[in-house]
Amino acid sequence: RARMGSRQKWQHFRIIDELRTRHSLSILLSYSGLSRSGYYKWKKSVPKQDNNEGILEYIKAIHSLRPFYGYRRITTTLHREGLIVNHKRVHRLMQKLGIQSVIRKKRRYVGKSGSIVFPNLLGRDFKSDVPGKKLATDITYLPTSSGFIYLSAVQDLHNTEIIAYSLSARNDLELVLATLSRLPAMPGAVLHSDQG
Repeated sequence: RARMGSRQKWQHFRIIDELRTRHSLSILLSYSGLSRSGYYKWKKSVPKQDNNEGILEYIKAIHSLRPFYGYRRITTTLHREGLIVNHKRVHRLMQKLGIQSVIRKKRRYVGKSGSIVFPNLLGRDFKSDVPGKKLATDITYLPTSSGFIYLSAVQDLHNTEIIAYSLSARNDLELVLATLSRLPAMPGAVLHSDQG
């Protein structure tokens, strides 16, 4: 087995942490070839609840990805990351950063001018019996010792395999285009995005 770099290990630990609510930690570590002590060392490096600076960085990253989120939804997202923070504190920290949620305008299909909203071709049917026909894309953030990096990925909904991804220090159009450029040819595939 080839040795992993520190960033790759960090990403594996992050994935393991997300999966451990559904799977045994021992099995996940055994499958990935990583140690339990390494996992707990990584866990300690994640910002603690009493560390305002670390939480501020998380809030900035969440807001960058989801500008429509208010303080309550950001609080919920922090909880999912394992940071149990009071919503009043999140509201106060958002004010300190000068962050406000963007009011989402009701979207309508438009004709010659204005933004284009594409129809949701999948509806709520996110299952596929055939590989390479239904794909989903999203962006998430990954905290590192030098700040956050953004991960853009495309997943095949047939088997949940990640078929293309890209990492960047910035959440912008270039990140998305870099990911799409890595997609293999899949004629007739539908690519779903939340259009956020």
